[in-house]
Amino acid sequence: MQLPPSSPAKRLFDLALGALRPPPGPGRIALAYTYGIVCHLIFAAAVLAMIAAMYFGMSESFGRVPEPWHIPANALLLLQFPLAHSVLLSARGRGVLARLAPAPHGRTLATTSYAIIASAQLLALFALWTPSGVVWWRAEGAPLWGMTALYAGAWAMLVKASFDAGAEVQSGALGWMSLARNVRPVFPDMPTGGLFRVIRQPIYVAFALTLWTVPVWTPDQLALALSYTAYCLAAPRLKERRFAALYGARFAAYRARVPYALPRLGRGRRPR
Repeated sequence: MQLPPSSPAKRLFDLALGALRPPPGPGRIALAYTYGIVCHLIFAAAVLAMIAAMYFGMSESFGRVPEPWHIPANALLLLQFPLAHSVLLSARGRGVLARLAPAPHGRTLATTSYAIIASAQLLALFALWTPSGVVWWRAEGAPLWGMTALYAGAWAMLVKASFDAGAEVQSGALGWMSLARNVRPVFPDMPTGGLFRVIRQPIYVAFALTLWTVPVWTPDQLALALSYTAYCLAAPRLKERRFAALYGARFAAYRARVPYALPRLGRGRRPR
C-alpha cells in the first residue's frame, strides 16, 4: 500500500529509513544513535510507569518518603513536570535546549533533548510517588473490565492524537534521526487531520481522559487528576499563542472552524 506523500506515517517512515542509511561521519552517527537509544528507553519506561501507576490509582509506586513529608514531596513531583514543560517550550527554553547537546549539534538534537527531559520527569513522578495507603474504591468484576476498556481507549486516543500531531516530534525521534541523516530537522505542518479535525487539542484531552478512567480511586489519583486536568485545559492556550504567531490567518481560520476541547455535536452554528 502506498502512503500519501504528506501523511504522518510517510513522514516517519522516510525519516527512519534515512536514519538507517546515514551519510558518512562516525562521530555524528554515534552521537545521534546514543541520543536516540537513551531517549526511547526513557520514553518507554515513562509510558509504562504512567500506565501502571494510574491503573492502580497511584497506590503502587517506589516512593517511600515518611509522613508527613510525603505530602510536600508528592506536591513537588506534581509541579515539576508542568513548570519545566511550559518553560522549555518558551523562546528562552528553546534556547536552553539548543545548548544542551554537544556543539554544533544542539539545535538539531533539541527535540530529542526535550523528549529525554520530559520523559525523565514523568518517570520520576510516577515511579517515585509515595502512596498515601488509602484506597477509596477498587473496581471488581464487570466494572473492572469496563473501566479497563475505557482506560485502554483513552490511551489509544492519546497514541492516535500524538501520531496525528507528528510522532517524530512527540517521541523525540526527529532530532536524532535528522542528525544521523546530517540534515536540519523539518517539523510537521500545523496538524489539522485525524483527531485534529474534531478538536484542536486532542493530545491534552486524551491525557485528561486517562486520568479519570482508572479502575482504582485514591486521594493520590484525585490529586493527580485534578491538578493535571487543570493543566491540560490551560496549557494549550500558550501553545495556541505560538501557533497564532507562526501560522497567522491559517490558524485563525482553523480555530474558528474547530472547537477547543469538546467536539461540536451536530452541524450547529459556526462561530463568526
